Amino acid sequence: MKKLVLSLCAMVALGSAAFAGTETYTKESKSVAPPPCPQWYADNEFNLSLWGTYAITGTEWRDDTYLLADHAFGGGIDAKYFVHRYFGFGVEGFLLRPNSEETFDNGFVRTRVGDNKRTVGSVLGTFTLRFPISCSRFAPYFWMGGGAIFGGGRDHEFFLDPTAPFGIVRHDFPESTTKTMGQVGGGLEIRFTPHVGWLNDFSWNIVSGSKNNFGMARTGVNFAF
Repeated sequence: MKKLVLSLCAMVALGSAAFAGTETYTKESKSVAPPPCPQWYADNEFNLSLWGTYAITGTEWRDDTYLLADHAFGGGIDAKYFVHRYFGFGVEGFLLRPNSEETFDNGFVRTRVGDNKRTVGSVLGTFTLRFPISCSRFAPYFWMGGGAIFGGGRDHEFFLDPTAPFGIVRHDFPESTTKTMGQVGGGLEIRFTPHVGWLNDFSWNIVSGSKNNFGMARTGVNFAF
């Protein structure tokens, strides 16, 4: 009888353990999302830039027919509105101060004379493509523009000089004319804050007529609103 009772108790204990099963404890894990990238460049952004520039002509001063110089210094301003952070429409204006050369050519020798500094200016409409690098302050950009340039040009006259080898001297001198101009360029902007940046770029300017083209290297400050 004792053996039977012990056997029944053992069977009950084993059955209870089987029905009880195992308990599982789960610990809920929480994932922390990384902070969003700072947005240095915005959609629907108005930009106002002030810059200085150094211009260099595509030909030597003796052949250039608009600036009449090898180089010039100046400055400018441009305003752009970015309807999307990648696309901007704007207006640009600048002034240059070339030392335009006045020359006398007697057929053998071409002589430069005088100090003929003058102001050459331009107004252009522009379209800009900007490519902000994700989560960074840097944005390469490219643009093209078209408009007018004024204040430059060359004219000439001939006069008799018995001391010249052929008796005739050609006198080339600065003239103020207006011409159409196209512009293409590219550069890089670095934002110190979402509203202040530093611009550095280079453009090539194509002026109507032969031997009038020149390049411009610019650096300046951009204000974004």
